[in-house]
Amino acid sequence: MRPAPFPNSVELRFGMHYDGDIMMSRAQIAFDPETQRRARRRASDLGVSLAEYVRRLVARDLAAPRRAANPAAVFDLGASDGSDIAANKDAMLAEAFASNRRQPRRRIA
Repeated sequence: MRPAPFPNSVELRFGMHYDGDIMMSRAQIAFDPETQRRARRRASDLGVSLAEYVRRLVARDLAAPRRAANPAAVFDLGASDGSDIAANKDAMLAEAFASNRRQPRRRIA
């Protein structure tokens, strides 16, 4: 009897494996030699098997898609009370710079 490919698992018929809570089935994939070499190296760098590396990639790819942020969510958050900052921005910036110049600078010794 050959050893089960997954630690503490029981091999069932047709390549299915039962490992506590997870049923896995075998899949065969083909890589060109360079891709396989690079994938094995990456898996080794991560400290996992090639199979686990591929499982993680597939799981990540099939995960629920992230919801894109809706840019409209930042509009209409408050009342402007009729102010028009865009029309007055130059005057507001000039006032802010002028008030900053009036304050004497302290030297840090």
